[in-house]
Amino acid sequence: MVESLLMYLKVLLVGGTICMIGEIIIITTKITSARILVLFLMIGAVLGGFGAYSYIAEWAGAGATLPITGFGSALAAGAITGAKTNGLFGALSGGLIATSAGIAVSIGLSYLVALFVSSKTKKN
Repeated sequence: MVESLLMYLKVLLVGGTICMIGEIIIITTKITSARILVLFLMIGAVLGGFGAYSYIAEWAGAGATLPITGFGSALAAGAITGAKTNGLFGALSGGLIATSAGIAVSIGLSYLVALFVSSKTKKN
C-alpha cells in the first residue's frame, strides 16, 4: 500500500513538473504550443540518446514515459537499437518500429473519438 502510494507520488511529481515547465514556457514566452511540443520531444530524444532518460523513467514510471518526452526517448532508443542491428536503415526505421504500437493506438482512439464528437469553431 505504501509502495503504491509512493509510486503514485513520484508519477505525479515528475509528470506534473514536466507539464508545469510547459505551462511556464507558454505563459512567459510567445513560443507556440507546437514548438514547445517539438522542444520537449527533442529533450526526451537527447536524454534518451545519452541514456539519462531511462534512469528517470525507472524512478518515475508513467510520470516520465507518458509525456511527449518519453516518446522522444523511445524514438531515440529505437533508432540506436536499429542502427546497431541494421546500420543506417535501422537508424531511420528503428524509432518508428519502437513506437509504432503507441502511434497506432493514438490514431485508432482519435478515429473513435471523431465518430462521437463533432468539432466546433472557436468564437473569439
